[in-house]
Amino acid sequence: MSVFRSGWSLLAVLIISRILESSVLRAEVKDGEILPPTIQKLMKGYNKYLRPFFDNGPVTVGMSLDIASIDTISEINMDYTATIFLRQRWTDERLVFEGNKSLSLDGRLVELLWVPDTFIVDSKKSFLHDITVENRLIRIFPNGTVLYALRITTTVACNMDLTKYPMDKQTCTLQLESWGYNINDVMFYWTRGNDSVSGLDTLRLAQYTVEDHYTSVSEAIYETGHYPKLIFHFELKRSILYFILETYVPSSLLVVLSWVSFWISQSSVPARICIGVTTVLTMTTLMMGARTSLPNANCFIKAIDVYLGICFSFIFGALIEYAVAHFCTLHHPDCNNGLMYGHPVQDCEDEMNGIVTTITSNSIRAKRRKESPTLTPAPTADPDLGCAVTSSPPASEDKGPETPEDALERCLRTMSAIRRVLRALNCCHIENPHYIDQYSRMTFPLSFILVNLLYWTYYLYF
Repeated sequence: MSVFRSGWSLLAVLIISRILESSVLRAEVKDGEILPPTIQKLMKGYNKYLRPFFDNGPVTVGMSLDIASIDTISEINMDYTATIFLRQRWTDERLVFEGNKSLSLDGRLVELLWVPDTFIVDSKKSFLHDITVENRLIRIFPNGTVLYALRITTTVACNMDLTKYPMDKQTCTLQLESWGYNINDVMFYWTRGNDSVSGLDTLRLAQYTVEDHYTSVSEAIYETGHYPKLIFHFELKRSILYFILETYVPSSLLVVLSWVSFWISQSSVPARICIGVTTVLTMTTLMMGARTSLPNANCFIKAIDVYLGICFSFIFGALIEYAVAHFCTLHHPDCNNGLMYGHPVQDCEDEMNGIVTTITSNSIRAKRRKESPTLTPAPTADPDLGCAVTSSPPASEDKGPETPEDALERCLRTMSAIRRVLRALNCCHIENPHYIDQYSRMTFPLSFILVNLLYWTYYLYF
């Protein structure tokens, strides 16, 4: 009884498939259209809903690509748009015919044949060109091999690492998978290995150059099973010349322009402030313009952001330098007046030498008073030392007040220590505030050149 029911079920399936075939054939072959005898013979008994080798293992499908153009590469959306010619080859034993010539059919007859359910994995938007007709090609060879070609424009996602932008290299992929047939039904392979993809050698892009490309075969693992996958990798290197002319050179010139204030007199407050503020505002505008074509992602600290930050720091530092120099000038009236009227400024070290000379002369006078027994030494005070020298009992007494020689010697040691401290502090002290501009004329350019060497070495070679 079960065998009888299974037989009836199989018969019903065959009847339904024949009805569908005849309806599709009637839909494709309209009034006045007659298929050639060879095609009618091939289509007789052909079921497009069953893949080739349905009961004899998987069908192998060979792939090849021809890249017609890569229209746009967007860093904001992280994708690229390309027009490709996708060619697929497989063998269908049901389409074997006698002869030595292939049959080129109209693309609209593809509805009568089984074709692989290939799709582009990371595609965001794709369409098949249909001007003037659908750009599809069907060619059948005598041994049953079918060539199926399509012209597709697709927008594919490409994960980009922009940390070295604009000195970056991006590796994008084009992945082809089977939608419904797993590896037990369909197997994909590249027809000629890495040579299966052509057109990149003659491709010309606006900001990129194609450095390398290669193919690979993989499997996509999902919950529903393992599916065949072909991957095409291509490496893109960005052309930096545009960014050098558009961003790097203007920002560097702004830094150099900010150094002009070091050669302007500190008394010209409006001129120096105008240069500093103008360069800061211009650099801010340049930084904002450089980020308009990039994704506003906080995770990306790009190389161009680092360079613009360095330039902004130098420009802002030049403005702060004038503020410090002007502040020091206002708080050094002696030096300021001396410089304004052309008089030399008294050196602090000479002042200390004068104090030590006074102390030495007082010591000599004290010794002379001690050698005269008839004279009673009177208390003396040195206004420069801020300490008083008083008389003391004769040296024969064991215990008594401090002698004048000891007091003078103690004051000399104190002043010598103060002098050493002032000498040490003088290394970091700028006696003339106008020297700040002279130091800046050397330190700013040398520091900027050193930072540039480190920057370009790191981002170009590491």
